Amino acid sequence: MSRSANVVGLGLIGGSVASGLSGRGWRVHGTDADPAVVSEALSLGVITDDVLDSAADVSVVATPVSNIASEVHALLKQVAGVVTDVGSVKSHVIDEISDPRFIGGHPMAGSELSGLAGVNPDLFVGAAWVLTPHERTSDATFEAAASLARDLGAEIVVLDPARHDEVVALVSHLPHLTAATLMGLAAKQSEEHVAILRLAAGGFRDMTRVASGGPSIWVDICRENKNAIVRALDSLISGLSEMRRIVGDGDSDALLSRLHEARNARANLPARLRELGDVVEFRIPIPDRSGAAVEIFAIAAELGVNVANFEVAHSAEGNQGVLVLIVELAARDLLRGGLIARGFKPVVQTFI
Repeated sequence: MSRSANVVGLGLIGGSVASGLSGRGWRVHGTDADPAVVSEALSLGVITDDVLDSAADVSVVATPVSNIASEVHALLKQVAGVVTDVGSVKSHVIDEISDPRFIGGHPMAGSELSGLAGVNPDLFVGAAWVLTPHERTSDATFEAAASLARDLGAEIVVLDPARHDEVVALVSHLPHLTAATLMGLAAKQSEEHVAILRLAAGGFRDMTRVASGGPSIWVDICRENKNAIVRALDSLISGLSEMRRIVGDGDSDALLSRLHEARNARANLPARLRELGDVVEFRIPIPDRSGAAVEIFAIAAELGVNVANFEVAHSAEGNQGVLVLIVELAARDLLRGGLIARGFKPVVQTFI
């Protein structure tokens, strides 16, 4: 029997979630504030039904971030299953909702395209999908949301909601605002120097690529994550002021040091696992209670350990279960030590 999902909001991300699940055997029920979008989604096969399924395994809210909390509240009253969202700001939603059936989510993926024109069923393959459980989130809720993300090819990362908002302000929101500022400067100068935009080469194009994305969503994002974004902007301004001083003083040693640091940091950005021979299996006994599996994922996230795959095996008897994780071989000792320090007793097996 195929699994069922509801998707509320059929823009780029919601449409890609729906399309990806449909292509992977799910029955997807989708709605949108614009009836024309729903009709188009049906005709394209992005969704299979335009009426929400009250018995759906998972319901996904993919509306603008300012509407997410109200949509989640409404869904929790309409459906019996798990509810999650894909918004890029989490704290304001978690502050309003503490239902055990809800867990915040944020796939770190996107496109310069928008709406159904940009829908890609493989958009999330290899992408990080952040889950932000709150203190009442059940393990069943976590498993359902994580299973959906894994079906779409994503890799799970668990973060505290406030920590998530600080991180995405730096790695997602700040780059977009910086790109928009750079394009604004170039556009202004192009009024006096017609050739400037024609001369924009690879580096400039790469840095400003994200400015091609749909502008409308950023008003909501900047309003809902204002404090974290302002802190990130302050850090960038401080860093640029220091770089200005170094360049202005002709301090070649300091400049070279900064450039080396940046190059090394860029080279150390995480990559996806390449071969199964590079991974190990962790089998971790856990109490069969709400939040146990989530706690282990949070430990992995704190340690910077990527979880490539996982499974929760619940005991038919007693109150014990086993969480099975697949992680990089290089992270084996780090994760094992972190788990033992927190009272868990992992059994580690290397694949041969």
